[in-house]
Amino acid sequence: MSTVIAYVDGFNLYYGMRAKYGHRYYWLDLAALVRRLRPNDTLVKVRYFTAMVRAEPSAAQNQRVYLDALAAHNPGEVDIILGRFTEKRPRCGRCRSGWQCDCVPSRTYRTFEEKATDVAIGSRLVEDSALRASDVALIISADTDLVPAVESARRVDPNRAFYLALPPGNMSPSANFAGVGYFNINETALRACQLPRVVPDDSRGALHQRPAKWK
Repeated sequence: MSTVIAYVDGFNLYYGMRAKYGHRYYWLDLAALVRRLRPNDTLVKVRYFTAMVRAEPSAAQNQRVYLDALAAHNPGEVDIILGRFTEKRPRCGRCRSGWQCDCVPSRTYRTFEEKATDVAIGSRLVEDSALRASDVALIISADTDLVPAVESARRVDPNRAFYLALPPGNMSPSANFAGVGYFNINETALRACQLPRVVPDDSRGALHQRPAKWK
């Protein structure tokens, strides 16, 4: 049997599921999903790359519950690697002079941009290839920003197999992912790989319950 490490682009997967299925499959057991997608491989690790939501307290709370449940249900199997959101203040669309101007005096332009995830995924892909950490790299993402990292990782370990598991809404990868195998994550897999409604956390003496909105 081959060994596999999965690299999950959390927001790429999230936005794919949200666009296709709403909140229905957010309570996703990533280790179970990887085992379903690669049933003949031995799972070494799931590396889950995400960032904590900002400016939306209820969404951030749901995200924290999910991360705790994911870790508790899969002890030692899921690494959660956190990036960050940085605040952006774009220019006014009317005068282009700055983020706060006289066009709409009462309005402050404020958005957030996720940072560091692509770099973190790329770094771990190359590092794991150098360490010969697994026979197979399974990348759950369709983000073309990962192309240079995949190319580098393949050069570092030419014997390592690379596959893309495309989130919902992505029928085929960009042509830039030349020579990389791919397949789609279908709804059947998402439905079958949900965490239990309530996940016990023995290390904390806590219970993590699926958010009511995630149904």
